[in-house]
Amino acid sequence: MTVVVVIIALALVFDFYNGMNDAANSIATVVSTRVLAPLQAVVWAAAFNFIAAFFFGVHVASTIGTGIVEISVVDNTVILASLIGAILTTATATHRGLPISVSHAIIGGYGGAAVTKAGIGVLIISGYTKILLFIFISPLFGMVISSLFSAATLWIVRKQPPRKVDKWFRRLQLVSAAWYSLSHGANDAQKTMGIIAIVLFTNGLLGPVFSIPMWVIFMCYGFIALGTLVGGWRVIRTLGMRMTKLTPFGGFSAESGAAISIITATLLGIPVSTTHTITGAIIGVGSTRGLSAVRWGVARNIVWAWVLTIPLSAGFAALMYPLLVFIQKHVGF
Repeated sequence: MTVVVVIIALALVFDFYNGMNDAANSIATVVSTRVLAPLQAVVWAAAFNFIAAFFFGVHVASTIGTGIVEISVVDNTVILASLIGAILTTATATHRGLPISVSHAIIGGYGGAAVTKAGIGVLIISGYTKILLFIFISPLFGMVISSLFSAATLWIVRKQPPRKVDKWFRRLQLVSAAWYSLSHGANDAQKTMGIIAIVLFTNGLLGPVFSIPMWVIFMCYGFIALGTLVGGWRVIRTLGMRMTKLTPFGGFSAESGAAISIITATLLGIPVSTTHTITGAIIGVGSTRGLSAVRWGVARNIVWAWVLTIPLSAGFAALMYPLLVFIQKHVGF
């Protein structure tokens, strides 16, 4: 039972870092447009990250729990190695100011540990295929939707004076920021729920049927909200201020486009990257002013971080698994 408590504690550390890295996703646009001060923005985002618990199911948690690795090979050591691999990747990226996909960090860690234990055959290829496809689909979808939002909104307000438009969108951006934070909490908190539920299930604490207990749901939403409240300020600067210059109108379009994309994926049970989606949306809004409005060098660095997230997490977890087996054999835990 002690190891179950340790794993749940590490899962919550991961959940906290998830909120901390992804705080940039939730508040970068609203801070960069100066609609809210940074502290106001993280409180706003954290509140809606938590409120998501009351509105969405657990489709994504179920995908993480049973849809990417054969559950018969999963044990405490696999889960522990997975979490350590994901935490190392996420913490390093967060403290270096890189907005990565925390979703892909845990997926990579989980797969790396499982493959080290039992070979490549334990991966559920259909689950990984869906996730890998959305590495490319989610930023493109966010970019297209936000561009359409921008074009439609520009046409609607084309005869209005700029000062009046700016005033309207400062208010509307509060709504779009809340909507985006709601979608972020709905998708991302569920990844940690899935991991904790696996631990409980494989240790016989859930009974014969895999399910997500209510206390796990609220605990995971609480920790991701707390991480968002603390905020990863270097990541926020990278995503919200270095990539392109946003106006309240642009922030509204980016957040709305990303929220639509993420909520759609959440309802389909697909654990997408909220980072990929909001980055694509910000690029989509920036490019409506011309390609030169986007700092493509910053975007390139972010894309490299995306590409490396799964293999790095898988590598860390693969290294941790035999070490944990050795410790378990000689020390016991």
